Amino acid sequence: MGKRRLAREMAVQMLYQRDLAQSSLAEILSNFDVADFLAERLPEEEAEARLAALVRLPEAKEAFDYARRLVEGTVARCDEIDALLRAQADNWRLERMPSVDRNVLRLAVYEMLEETDVPKLVILDEAVELAKRFGSEQSSRFVNGLLDGLLKTQHFPGSLQ
Repeated sequence: MGKRRLAREMAVQMLYQRDLAQSSLAEILSNFDVADFLAERLPEEEAEARLAALVRLPEAKEAFDYARRLVEGTVARCDEIDALLRAQADNWRLERMPSVDRNVLRLAVYEMLEETDVPKLVILDEAVELAKRFGSEQSSRFVNGLLDGLLKTQHFPGSLQ
């Protein structure tokens, strides 16, 4: 798994925490433990995998820097992002969406707006994978449909592919 995927997973968890617990961004960022994050991703009985995770700790700390940038940017532009999502989600109120889906979407839209070096279809694919990992059975289809619709109706800087 690459650093950006790891960063996106961290970012979704932080955005989710902010959304559900109403924690401050500063509190979330200061309390996020990269080593715990890596350990939680592995089954308890896999001692070798745990050791491998510790080896990946420096890489994960670099990923955290990217995740921090994603979270701070998503939060800073949340009103704009939410307006785009509301306009695209015809029959869904943003407040009624599952929190995981809502935050995966927010993160993806932020990346589409700001990360011009990442192709938009890569961002869409990554969002679908995050929805599969953290959401419900329907989350990946919902995220895919909403983001695909945004790509067809909005102009985002950078390349599509």
